[in-house]
Amino acid sequence: MYFSLWFGLLLSAQVGCSSNDNKLAEKEVRRALPFEEPAGTPKNVPNPITRQFNNPSSLPTTPPAGVRVSYSSVKTDQKVLAMTFDDGPHPSLTPKLLDLLKERNIKCTFFLIGRQVKMYPDIVRRMIAEGHEIGNHTWTHCSLTSRSDEQIRKELKQSEDAVYEVARVRPQLVRPPYGAINSRIKDLMFTEFGYSTIMWSVDPQDWRRPGVSVVTSRLVTGAHNGAIMLAHDIHPPTLQAMPAMFDQLIAKGYQFVTVSQLLNLEKASMPVGVVVTPNSKFVQPDPKPLPIPQ
Repeated sequence: MYFSLWFGLLLSAQVGCSSNDNKLAEKEVRRALPFEEPAGTPKNVPNPITRQFNNPSSLPTTPPAGVRVSYSSVKTDQKVLAMTFDDGPHPSLTPKLLDLLKERNIKCTFFLIGRQVKMYPDIVRRMIAEGHEIGNHTWTHCSLTSRSDEQIRKELKQSEDAVYEVARVRPQLVRPPYGAINSRIKDLMFTEFGYSTIMWSVDPQDWRRPGVSVVTSRLVTGAHNGAIMLAHDIHPPTLQAMPAMFDQLIAKGYQFVTVSQLLNLEKASMPVGVVVTPNSKFVQPDPKPLPIPQ
C-alpha cells in the first residue's frame, strides 16, 4: 500500500512538472515569434507552404507571421529573388517600367516617397492593380538618423497615409532613404508601425549613373538565391538596363517575386511548429476600392 501511495505521488509530480514545462515552452515560442500561433501538428508534417516552392509567384503577398526586424536577403536554396525600386513614382519612367514588368509577368516591390505618391496617384493604383508591392520610403526622402523620433513618426505616417488615401492599402515594409539606419530606429519602426526594415544584398549604385551596361552587369553578376536587389526607377539609364537584366536572369533560371513573397519563402523552409498567416493587424482593406486607371 505504501509503495502504491509513493508511486502515485511521484507520478503526479512528474505530470505537474511536464505541464509547467510545456506552458513555459509555449511562452518562449510566443516571445520569440509574437505574431505566430502554435500549429499543434507533428514536426514531421511538411510545412503547408512548401508545396509552393515550385511556383513562388503563388506565395502569400503579405509578410509572414514572425517576421524579423530587418532583412537584406533571405536564406533559400531556390533560385528566387526580389527586385526593388526606390524613390518613385516617376511620372514617365515608372509607367514604362510597369509596361516592361507586365510584358514579362514580373512582380516587384516599390519603395515610394510619400509626396511622390500624392503627385502621381494613378501610377500607384496601377502598381497595386498589377500585383506589385508598395513599401514606405518616408514622406520627403530624409535621412532618418538625423531626425528625432517624433520627426521619424511623422515622416512614416504621412507617407503611409498618402498610400492608403490613393490605393487603399497600407505599406507593411519600409526602406530607409540612403540606407541610413540604426537599431533604435529599426525597433521604433517595427514596434510602432509593424514595419520590417528592408535593406539589400545587391546594389548597382545606379544613382551614380555608371552607364546602362554597368548597371545590367552589376545586377546580373550580383544576383544570388534569396537576393534583395536595389535600383531606382527615376534614372533613364536604370530603366534602359532593366530589359537585359531581367532577360539574362530569367535565362539563368531565376524567378522574381515581391519582398513579402521572398520572406514567405524563407519562412516555408523553417522548422514546422507554427501556422504562417498574414499579419492582419497591419492589413486594412477597403470595401470600396478606388477605380483603376485604364
